[in-house]
Amino acid sequence: MLGWAVTFFIIAIIAALFGFGGIAAGAASIAQILFFIFLVLFLVSLIVGLTRRGSTTIRM
Repeated sequence: MLGWAVTFFIIAIIAALFGFGGIAAGAASIAQILFFIFLVLFLVSLIVGLTRRGSTTIRM
């Protein structure tokens, strides 16, 4: 998902250089939304991973 955000960001930069304001704004907003979704999912998986790692015990 981070790759898609970077792709839309690059599209927004290229569109802005060529003067396509509407396309640049749309691609930039899509990249921003995808980045925040990626960030939230990353933090959730990090928290879940840390809680699962702490709850495992070694049984002998």
